[in-house]
Amino acid sequence: MDNYIVSARKYRPMSFDSVVGQQALTTTLKNAIASEHLAHAYLFCGPRGVGKTTCARIFAKTINCMNRQHDGEACNQCESCISFNEQRSYNIIELDAASNNGVEDIKTLMEQTRIPPQVGKYKVFIIDEVHMLSQAAFNAFLKTLEEPPAHVIFILATTEKQKILPTILSRCQVYDFKRMEIQDIVSHLQQVAQQEGYTTEPAALNVIAEKADGGMRDALSIFDQVASFCQGDITYSATIANLNVLDYNYYFRITEYFLANNITNTLLTLNDIVNRGFDMGYFITGLAQHFRNMLVARDPQTISLIEASKEIQQQYLAQAQKCKSNFIIRAMKLLNNCDLNYKQSKNKRLLVELTLIEVAQAAQDDGESAGHRPAKILKPIFRLNVQSNDSATANNHVANKTTQTRTNATSAQTMTSKAPVNSSTNNVKAARFSISGSIKLQRDNNGNTQGNGNQTNITTQQQKPKANKPLEQQRLASEWILYAKALPQQETAMAKRLIDLESNLAITSNDNFEVLANNPSVAEQLKQYKSAIEQHLRERLDNANINMTVRIREADERKRAYSRQEQFLNMCGINPNLKKLREKLNLDLS
Repeated sequence: MDNYIVSARKYRPMSFDSVVGQQALTTTLKNAIASEHLAHAYLFCGPRGVGKTTCARIFAKTINCMNRQHDGEACNQCESCISFNEQRSYNIIELDAASNNGVEDIKTLMEQTRIPPQVGKYKVFIIDEVHMLSQAAFNAFLKTLEEPPAHVIFILATTEKQKILPTILSRCQVYDFKRMEIQDIVSHLQQVAQQEGYTTEPAALNVIAEKADGGMRDALSIFDQVASFCQGDITYSATIANLNVLDYNYYFRITEYFLANNITNTLLTLNDIVNRGFDMGYFITGLAQHFRNMLVARDPQTISLIEASKEIQQQYLAQAQKCKSNFIIRAMKLLNNCDLNYKQSKNKRLLVELTLIEVAQAAQDDGESAGHRPAKILKPIFRLNVQSNDSATANNHVANKTTQTRTNATSAQTMTSKAPVNSSTNNVKAARFSISGSIKLQRDNNGNTQGNGNQTNITTQQQKPKANKPLEQQRLASEWILYAKALPQQETAMAKRLIDLESNLAITSNDNFEVLANNPSVAEQLKQYKSAIEQHLRERLDNANINMTVRIREADERKRAYSRQEQFLNMCGINPNLKKLREKLNLDLS
């Protein structure tokens, strides 16, 4: 029985042309070899499993090949190539810096650079995970790296370029390897499956490629795992079951529930996902990616940005046509906020459920602007079913609702009389309900609950207008101050100016009053607020005919200082009880 070799080793590239997804770098290396423009030090950096060490080995074999082909590839027939393929070449020395990161290890390596190659032109030193070297080892390596012997070439490989000393980087040619694209990984996996005799589904290979996160080595390892589970028949359902990947259908299904404002099925679907062992944070991240893909799918030119199979892309295209862009953007923001707050939340499930409810409600708001909160009132989540044969319960329910409405209206009126009112906000108006007769509920042919029109009479009547009350100086001044204090914070300056003008109010008739402005600038500002002030005073002082006029104070109308006697008389005009109090206590003004 032959020893089993994993696909990552069995199908490791042996030439530049067989390297997947790094065409720009391999072409550069081939051209450098062909033109004999070889540097003495190279740095290959990039994510894991993208071909850094593989390209270093191919590069080392090719520069020592004695009979290179016209396309720049090694011949694999000369003594140097054969010894390399059989892993017995003394011209290529590999060092794992993760386990050999001390000064003594580097000094031993430096001593080997003095020995010239036995076969070929160059002696190549490949140092993997070079960022693991200690500070002292880097310093010991610097001088040799800058001026090595003519027959020595260093190839450094690392996944963390930022940890390399700048003095090392400046002495190397840096090659940045990129992550593998989904289609490149899928194409390579198809070739491996054909050589192994496996049957595959494109959707299954696409799931493996996404799970690999841009690394070919990881993709081949996952491929071997799924192939063992499926016994050579790699299907989509078996792949997601083996890898414990959340199916696309869950995201498509829950989006349909959002569009229908079906909160019940949405929460049941979430419960099913949790019962299958998936983390809710992983689900929220996947759902946010789903909405991102739908946004991309709305334009046929950008649908290629979706890293999925053609069938899945068509599903995104079909569902994206049902959703408005405002809803998709709003949903992405809600899900992103949930993702940011997920780790800090003490009740994670409640956070996720509230987010899903908000997304479903956002789907029903058609007129909102993108990125803003829904302007409409949230739709009811669950509907109350009223039994037709329980009229007593229905009567109690309606009576309680009516009592609560009247209580709320009374509370609103009380709060309005105590708190300042802003003319720009909606006024609190109590609704009067008149209920006559008994209420009987019956169901129509469609199963909907309705009331008997002959026995039920629930009407909403607008409050009857009251008689216009004449203006009073004290109430006018009080409501003027309340209006000024109710102005928003950004209008603080105007609020202070109105408070200062409280003493300049003068009633000219039962419905009219005059405001004396000290200068034209203040008069112009008052005219801008005229309609809002009048509306506020009309509602608060029960006079629908109140009119405010603004006049600039004349030079001879400047205020003079009042004596104590005059001040007291003015106060008595406002509150006559002061005069009685003075007489009872026999007080005198000093």
